[in-house]
Amino acid sequence: MRRFEDEVAVVTGGAHGIGLAIVRRLAEEGAVVAVADLDGAVAESVAAQVGGLAITCDVGDRSSVDAAFATVLHRYGRLDVLVNNVGVCVLTPFEQTDDEVWQRSVDPTLTGAVRCIQAALPHLLANPAGGSVVSIGSVNGLMAFGDPAYSAAKAGLQSLTQNMAGRYGPQALRARGQGGPGVRFNLVAPGTVRTRSWTSDENKASALDRVARHYPMGRVGEPEDIAAAVAFLASSDAAWITGAVLPVDGGITAVHSGFVLDVDRW
Repeated sequence: MRRFEDEVAVVTGGAHGIGLAIVRRLAEEGAVVAVADLDGAVAESVAAQVGGLAITCDVGDRSSVDAAFATVLHRYGRLDVLVNNVGVCVLTPFEQTDDEVWQRSVDPTLTGAVRCIQAALPHLLANPAGGSVVSIGSVNGLMAFGDPAYSAAKAGLQSLTQNMAGRYGPQALRARGQGGPGVRFNLVAPGTVRTRSWTSDENKASALDRVARHYPMGRVGEPEDIAAAVAFLASSDAAWITGAVLPVDGGITAVHSGFVLDVDRW
């Protein structure tokens, strides 16, 4: 499939893990992808592999975000897709979580997405075909799986997505005296995915097998599972989908509802 032929996409946190898989999937389907990441050296390598653009970007810094999107627009003159993929989880017991620790999760995960949407929105609204924003949430934002700061940020990202969908759809724009096809906003909520946050630590890596037993599908997710869902929601195949929250979670939210799962005991 070449669903993104001649389109331009920005993927934040695109140098590693889920973001890297998303970059590769969008590029395989024809998009020119800007790989925006704090890890500029790896972003350069990834961009070279997919024929895209590397941008060193800190979503916690508005000037860095604004500069990143200005670079994309200067280079390509358009923007079709934004994928908000940055998420930070600081594993600190809630009773020991001070303001600084709380913000280390909430600011890049939630407020960073706000900064990126605000920078991208004028260009997405100007797109004659309409724009698409897909944010990476988490099952943590849907029910109690622990990590309160991270979970609260992901839940806020879901609310943000739904509010943006209502505000920037074509009907809402017409009601405000604006024209254009509008922008679609959707969210993918992954379960446990095999990324470096797990595999870089021997104890966590061994825990993945125990975690997998809790999933109806019998395995944890792979980054490519999430990338496939993002590509669908960002594409014209999802042209009548906005404000959606799509769990890509191997069925975990279907069988574990309403109680905290302690990952340390899995």
